[in-house]
Amino acid sequence: MKRTALLLLLILLASAIKAQPSFITIVPHVPIVVGEAFQVQYIIEDGADAVDFTAPAFPNFRVVAGPDIYPGNRIQSNNFKQSKNFVFTLVALATGKLIIPAATISINGRPIRSNNTFVVVISKTEAAQRVDKEQGGNSDYFLRPGEDVREKIRQNLFLKVMVNKNYCLVGEPVVATFKLFSRLESRSDIVKNPGFYGFTVQDLVNLSDKEMSVEKIKGKLFDVHTIRKVALYPLQAGIFIIDAMEVKNMVEFSKTAVNKKTEQEIVEGVLINNNGKGKNENTEEYENSISTTPITINVKPLPEKNKPASFDGATGLFTISADAVKNKLSANEGDVLEITISGKGNFIQVNAPVVQWPKGIEGFDPLIKDLLDKLSSPLTGSRTYRYPFVAATSGNYLIPAVAFSFFNTDSGNYKTITTFPLQVSISNKTINDAAVSNKKEINKKTGQNNYWLISGGLLLLFSGLYWVLRKRKIIGKQSIIKPTVNKAYHLSVNEILAPASLLLLADDKTFYSSLRQSTWDYFRIHFNLSGSEMNKETIFTRLKERKIDAGLSVELKNILQQCEAGLFTNARLEDDKTLLLDKTKDVLEKLNKSLF
Repeated sequence: MKRTALLLLLILLASAIKAQPSFITIVPHVPIVVGEAFQVQYIIEDGADAVDFTAPAFPNFRVVAGPDIYPGNRIQSNNFKQSKNFVFTLVALATGKLIIPAATISINGRPIRSNNTFVVVISKTEAAQRVDKEQGGNSDYFLRPGEDVREKIRQNLFLKVMVNKNYCLVGEPVVATFKLFSRLESRSDIVKNPGFYGFTVQDLVNLSDKEMSVEKIKGKLFDVHTIRKVALYPLQAGIFIIDAMEVKNMVEFSKTAVNKKTEQEIVEGVLINNNGKGKNENTEEYENSISTTPITINVKPLPEKNKPASFDGATGLFTISADAVKNKLSANEGDVLEITISGKGNFIQVNAPVVQWPKGIEGFDPLIKDLLDKLSSPLTGSRTYRYPFVAATSGNYLIPAVAFSFFNTDSGNYKTITTFPLQVSISNKTINDAAVSNKKEINKKTGQNNYWLISGGLLLLFSGLYWVLRKRKIIGKQSIIKPTVNKAYHLSVNEILAPASLLLLADDKTFYSSLRQSTWDYFRIHFNLSGSEMNKETIFTRLKERKIDAGLSVELKNILQQCEAGLFTNARLEDDKTLLLDKTKDVLEKLNKSLF
């Protein structure tokens, strides 16, 4: 009996303990920054009958708001348990480990007390140091109260220009690198690029390359953006200044310490506006301008002692070779002499070697093909000069060795190198005889005429180049200008456009220049134009007089405009080079049908 009574007593005691309401104090478990607001919560669970909530005094704290009461419910063992949350917003007035006192509440006339607890309050300086440690040193996004904004920007956002040397020889490259160093959230606009007066400029890195790294300066990590990197090749001796690069910045700061990695945006030629200021009430923006320091480069002249007569300004270390595309030709058949200079040095300042053409061979200005590593300084690789030439009479011709002199910056001496002489044989067959012989041989082997079209077409292009260039000289010597169409020098459209056809694989400006010149040659040859009459107004007047279709004139005008745009601007053209060449052929052939 006693055992049963004892068991009942224990069950009732356990039930009473289980029914005891829970009243707890909850505070942040992370350090609080002095002067910044945080919340304290007093939560009573299963306290439907709780009344008379009494808040404690908060020494070392200022009450900003509260108590704000939030009722709540939760389900436990299929029963609803009511709760209440009493919330205070406080601001710490001192640093250290500070006590948050307990609150009291009454349930059924019996007072219940929550637990005492504490918060750790730290200074703003310590908070910044902790953020620095967490972010690897990038906490300057936070603008602390009382900080000098301009000084903060000056120490954490700046431009530098670095050069690999301040003294050099003429033609010897100096590498200049412009970098933006930042620990701030910023948008930067390059409002002035430096001038490089007295230098030929080779760009190595541009803003579009988005080259970025991280560097430690005085114990702090900076994001480093390479804005521009150039190789500067001096043109002459003297003292030259690399003037300042100027950048306008819009810098954003946070009013509170936040865990944020700062980012930078850099643009060129788009002025930053201040429309974004105030878009976030927790941030502030400040406008700022920075610039690099001008740099002086002392360029020394190359030595006069032992300077070769053929020296033309090349500096570096080079080799040279030469070859003809074909060594056996028919009379009046075109060929190409290729001279290749390889090595390292100031390729962009190297002039074309002088070729002493033997009597009987007519040579023309070269085209240039570069295979260069444009990210190296000095430039490395090769430059090939392609000289077209023709011979009108048969015989064996010797193209003499071509000399090339340069100053070796490694040894400090001049050196002259030469190609081997080249033997070129011209048969007594004319180009037409060769074409007929070629046709018979191919038809004998294959029985197909399409090979004749291929070989004949290639021969036609070379012959067209030769005859057009010769006829330019013939027409240029004429002094009589006739208003009628000149039939004496009538050439086919393919012959007139042969130079442009050969230059399809050349650089854009060379092609557009050739196509424009060939189009003008069409009218110079067929309309006998020269001097001041070589203008669009005269051409379109002549076409109108001959009642040429107006639509054809519009197409012609569009072709000339595209050539000029490709030659004199960097605009993206609506037609590619092949399409524009085909369109020009079509227009000129239609003009031929109307004129002849």
